Amino acid sequence: MSPDITLEQWRTLISIVDAGGYAQAAEVMYKSQSAVTYAVQKIESMLGVKVFEIQGRKAILTPTGQMLYRRALALVNEASELEQAAHALSAGWEARINITAEILLPPQLLLTCMQKFGLESPHTRIELIESVLGGTFEALLKGEADIAISAQLPPGFLGDLLTRIKITAVAHTDHPLHHLEHTLTYKDLRAYRHLVVRDSGKSHGKSPVIVDVDQRWTVSQIATSIQAVSMGFGFAWLPEEHIKQELETGLLKPLKLLEGGTREVPLYLVIANPDFAGPGIKRLAEIIKKLVREIESNKSR
Repeated sequence: MSPDITLEQWRTLISIVDAGGYAQAAEVMYKSQSAVTYAVQKIESMLGVKVFEIQGRKAILTPTGQMLYRRALALVNEASELEQAAHALSAGWEARINITAEILLPPQLLLTCMQKFGLESPHTRIELIESVLGGTFEALLKGEADIAISAQLPPGFLGDLLTRIKITAVAHTDHPLHHLEHTLTYKDLRAYRHLVVRDSGKSHGKSPVIVDVDQRWTVSQIATSIQAVSMGFGFAWLPEEHIKQELETGLLKPLKLLEGGTREVPLYLVIANPDFAGPGIKRLAEIIKKLVREIESNKSR
C-alpha cells in the first residue's frame, strides 16, 4: 500500500513547527502561504485528525499533531539517510567491509580507525572478526576478509608491514617465579602453569610462544589470559600494549628470563583483492596505516 501523504507534505508540517508558523514556513521553503496551508489541510483530511489549533496568531500542535510531528521527523530523517546511502553506493562505496584482525593489535587502535572511517562513510557496515594466528590466515584463503591484519602472509597474498608488537613474559607480582634468586630459564618455567590463547584457525596450530610445561591452560580470548595472569594463576607472554595499566600499577611484572623474555611479532596489513578493492576498503586501509604511523612517530619522540 503506497502512502497518501508525500514526504514534501510531512516536511511542510515540520517546517511550520520549526519556523514558528505558516508564514515563516512559507518563507523558509520558498513557497506561497496557501501552498503551506494546503499541505496541512491535506494531512488533516487524509487522516481525519486535527494537527494544529490556532491560539491568537500562533499555530499550536494538538496532542495528535505532536505525535505526527515526532513521527514525521523520524520519517524525513530516514528518507534523507536513505538518499545519502544511495549516493555513497553510486559513488562506489561498499555497503559492507569485513576485517579480520590478529588480536595482538590493540583493539582501541582499530576501533578508532573504524570511527574515523564511519564519519566519512556512515552507511558502510563493518564486520570485525578478532582472530588468533591461523584464523586470520584462513579468513584470507577463504575470501572471508576484505582487509586482514595478520602475523603471517599466506601464499599468493601481498601485504605491507604495519607494525611490530612487543610481547613480554609476565606473571603476577606475587608469583613464585619472581621470588627465585636467579635469572630464569625455560627449565624454571616448566614447574608452573603456562596460559596461552588458542589459535582460532580450524587447524589449531601451535602458538609461537608456547613453552613445554607440565601445566597449561588454553583460552580463546586474550582478555581471559590477562585476567588469569592478573589473578596469579600462571604466567604468559602478553602484548605490552594490552597490559600497560597492569604493568604501570605493578600488578604484573616481567619475568627475568635469560633469553626469550621479550619478543616482537610483525603484523601485516593485507588487502585481500587489491585489484578489485573499492574506495571504502582502500580508504579504511589508509586510515589504519596513517594512525599506526602517527602512534609510532609519537613514541619515538
